Amino acid sequence: MSFYGVTDLWTYVLGALGIILLPGPNSLYVLAVATARGVREGYKGAAGIFVGDSILLMLTALGAAGILRTYPALFMVVKYAGAAYLAWVGVNLIWAAIQKWRNKTATVAETQATAINMQNPFKRALVISLLNPKAILFLLSFFVQFIDPSYPTPAVPFLILSAVVMVFSTTYLSVLIFLGSRLARSFSQRRRLSASLSSGVGSMFVWFGVKLANASLH
Repeated sequence: MSFYGVTDLWTYVLGALGIILLPGPNSLYVLAVATARGVREGYKGAAGIFVGDSILLMLTALGAAGILRTYPALFMVVKYAGAAYLAWVGVNLIWAAIQKWRNKTATVAETQATAINMQNPFKRALVISLLNPKAILFLLSFFVQFIDPSYPTPAVPFLILSAVVMVFSTTYLSVLIFLGSRLARSFSQRRRLSASLSSGVGSMFVWFGVKLANASLH
């Protein structure tokens, strides 16, 4: 028995919550922006994530998942492009940390902003979201399993499932943004600690890139 076309709502809710809470490139980028540039810029990054996720959800509703399954080569292109982009962002963060250690006069905000172009966090977060194979795999292997194909109005279950994801994502990213703002105040006078944070986040991005490059549709 389905709920407005959703086959098992509570299982989906619990699964989506677990997936959202897992550290990923989207959440780490928003945290890095908030730490470097504050709450307002953090929400600009979060807005880019929301728009990117909305586009992916819309493409899924239009049948993109089926296209990627039918043409695995297309998924491979998206996968490797996303993995390379995440690794590139990670390398830049690590380089920023090295510069921070060498240059005692630079602030962590300056080095991070230069490293990953935080002057426009919305666009950068949008690209990270659209090229995030983790999100694409979520839509292919998890999201679509909870939609009743016999439901007369397919848009309804898509909207319900999308709303659940967006609510969880908004709440989680808001927590990270305010956490990042507090971290910025704590690290403002601690150069080595802030550099270590930057290198740690950068290493995570590189790891995400390597991991996602080995992901598959199955």
